Amino acid sequence: MQGEGHVEVAKAIRDGNLEAAPITPAERLLLQFVETITLHAYRVTDEQVQELRDAGWTEPQIAEAAYNAAFFNMAVRLADAWDIHPPPIMDADGVPRVLGRET
Repeated sequence: MQGEGHVEVAKAIRDGNLEAAPITPAERLLLQFVETITLHAYRVTDEQVQELRDAGWTEPQIAEAAYNAAFFNMAVRLADAWDIHPPPIMDADGVPRVLGRET
């Protein structure tokens, strides 16, 4: 989900309020799966993956979500380790509260 058409979704995710995001129930399940991978990957369950299947997500789509979550988590951790920050123009609102940092 990219671009101007998804500003409300991005803001809800940024604010840590996924319930406020104007998305389908299937998309919400997928984002909850990505959140589980991000915060506690060891807590992903077979039941959670089955819920994704039941919601209509295919095996390749579920795998892609897991791969993307893992890749972005790795990239963020490397940037944190090397104290790399994007220029302010890239993120006008600063670091989101959901990450536990002050802006």
